[in-house]
Amino acid sequence: MKNVALRTVCATGVLALLFGAGCADSAPARGASDGVAASATLSLPALSDTRVTNYPGLPNVVAYAPGLYSGGLPEGDTGFQTLERLGIRTVISVDGMLPDVEAAQRHGLRYVHLPIGYDGMDEKRTLEIARAVRDLPGPIYIHCHHGKHRSAAAAGATAVTLGDLSPQAALAKMHISGTAPAYTGLFACVQVAKAASKAELDGASNEFPSRWHTGSAVQRMVQVDQTFDHLKEIQKAGWKTPAGHPDLVPVSEAAQLADHFRTLHDIPFFAAKPSGFWQHAELAARESQALEDDLNLPDANAGVLDARMTSLSANCVACHHEYRD
Repeated sequence: MKNVALRTVCATGVLALLFGAGCADSAPARGASDGVAASATLSLPALSDTRVTNYPGLPNVVAYAPGLYSGGLPEGDTGFQTLERLGIRTVISVDGMLPDVEAAQRHGLRYVHLPIGYDGMDEKRTLEIARAVRDLPGPIYIHCHHGKHRSAAAAGATAVTLGDLSPQAALAKMHISGTAPAYTGLFACVQVAKAASKAELDGASNEFPSRWHTGSAVQRMVQVDQTFDHLKEIQKAGWKTPAGHPDLVPVSEAAQLADHFRTLHDIPFFAAKPSGFWQHAELAARESQALEDDLNLPDANAGVLDARMTSLSANCVACHHEYRD
C-alpha cells in the first residue's frame, strides 16, 4: 500500500473536488466473521444508500465501508440499545465530550475515545483511529456530536487509510452525511489521505482509551479565550476569514467554542461549580451553537451574528464577575 501523506490542515480551498463517485455494496462487514449479526428488526445502512438513516436515539447514520459507520451521539440508553440491536461491537467517539462508557458496557459495547478538532486531523490521530477500526471487533460506529462533520471526516479518512475507499469516494460519503462545505479542514483531511502500509498501522498507538484526558481547567479557559479572540478577528473581517489569518475558518471557530463549553462537565474543577455557574456555561454553549448554525447558512446575516457575539460576551463578563477565582 502507499504511504499515508496526511498532515494537520488549516482552511484551504478544497471544495472543487469534494464530491466524487460513490461506492457500491461490497464485502461482508469488518469483524463479522465471528458470527455476530444485526438484529432482525433493525438493519444497518447499505453502502449504496444516498441518504442518512435515523434510528431510535441514533441520528444521521451513514455506511462508509464494510463494517464502518458514521453518525451522531447515541441519545441516552435508547441510542446504545439501538447500537446493540444493529450488531455494533465497537463505538469510537471523535467528539470532545467524555463518552458514557458505562451505558455502552451495559449493552456489550466497547467504547474508544479519540477526539479530533473541527480543523482536521494530523497523521498520528488518523493512524490511531484507522488502527482501532482495523484491530477492534466490528461492526464499528464512529460518532461526534451531530454526526455530520467530525465523525464523517474521521470515517472518510479511515476508510481511505485502510484502502476501502478512494479520497473522492470518501468525500462523496461526507456529502451524504451532511458535512457543511465551510469545514474545509475536515474535507482536506480526507482529500489528502492515502492508503497506509501494515507497518504504518502497526506503528500507531493501540492503547484505545475509553476516555481521553480533556486537560485542566486552566488549559480549557485558555482555549476558550483564544477561540473567542479568533471570533473577534473574524467579526472585524465582516464574518469572513481574515486576510492575515487564512487558518481561521468562521464556522469552525464557532463550533470549537461550543465544544469547549459543552465539555466543561468533564473537568472536575468545573463540575464542582454551583448551579449559577452552569446557567452561564449552558447559555454560552447554546449561543455558540447558534452562532455555528447561523454561520452555516448561505445567507448569514451580519447583524444576527453580531448580536450572538454581543450576547456571548455579556454572558462571559457576568460569569467572570461572579465566579472567576
